[in-house]
Amino acid sequence: MRLSILDQSPISSNQTPYDALQESMKLAQVGEELGYTRYWIAEHHDLPGLACSAPEVMLSYIGANTNRIRIGSGAVLLPHYRPFKVAEQFNMLATLFPNRIDVGLGRAPGGSAEVTNALSENFLQSVQNYPTSVKELIHYLDNRNAKISASPIPENPPVPWLLGTSKKSALLAAANGMPYTFGHFMSDNDGVAIIKEYRNNFEPRKQGQTPEVIVTVSVICAETTEKAEEVALSSLIWSIQTDKWERNHGVPSLEKAKQYTLTQKELESIEKKKQNIIIGNPLEVKLKLHDLRTKYQADEIMINTITYSPEDRKLSYQLIAKEVFNEENKL
Repeated sequence: MRLSILDQSPISSNQTPYDALQESMKLAQVGEELGYTRYWIAEHHDLPGLACSAPEVMLSYIGANTNRIRIGSGAVLLPHYRPFKVAEQFNMLATLFPNRIDVGLGRAPGGSAEVTNALSENFLQSVQNYPTSVKELIHYLDNRNAKISASPIPENPPVPWLLGTSKKSALLAAANGMPYTFGHFMSDNDGVAIIKEYRNNFEPRKQGQTPEVIVTVSVICAETTEKAEEVALSSLIWSIQTDKWERNHGVPSLEKAKQYTLTQKELESIEKKKQNIIIGNPLEVKLKLHDLRTKYQADEIMINTITYSPEDRKLSYQLIAKEVFNEENKL
């Protein structure tokens, strides 16, 4: 089973943004050592608990401090930008780090309405033009524009992925011959039906190309189920704080999370959120990941983990890799 990492570069309450970005770099290094297929980093704007607003900048740092693991954006929020500039940025990365670069594309704003207005003159119109922008970007990455090139042109171009949670995004990926990433961790939609639509409507962009699917899931793994549940509490409380726009202090410590007063509605919200997270010991997590891969017929599972302690986060990825990869090496 292929496993990968989606990093949102969370800032814990005892960290600076610099600390969080350094931990992101270290996580990519750990992922490479453990055998994860790829490391992607997300784009968010003016969200106090998340450090990365510019994946294209962070990826140059990640690439310079790793050697083999594929690296990419999860995702570049294309409606904010001109496709030509995005193509230049990722062609630069693909030139510096050959055969390692993915450019994941999304259409969410990634921040508040005020931030969206600061980034884009007309975001809603850009969202309406999103299918055209995706097609334009692919033309530049494939170097198929007769008039201009998004130089430098790398020997191995970046691989464009479409990220989404809807039938609309799946069909857009299929129509453009793009691999598709479904955000299971952030969706209540029928992902199985959505991915089936993607596969059934896939139109190859290049000879021999076939549909490819990544499913992204939130996971917290620890040595025991009890420990995993305890570690997960910080992330769950932070999600409640985020929903209430109480995020000035980052992911809370376990002590602060335990002290946080929850209403009955918030307790019910946490139980609902836990249904979309895999929490458990290594064997429990492995079995649930296998079930998820089978359910979606996914080619790869991408794991997003948010904890207060960077050590708990790295340990979660380490325990999963040991349980999954060691078993497969024995076969």
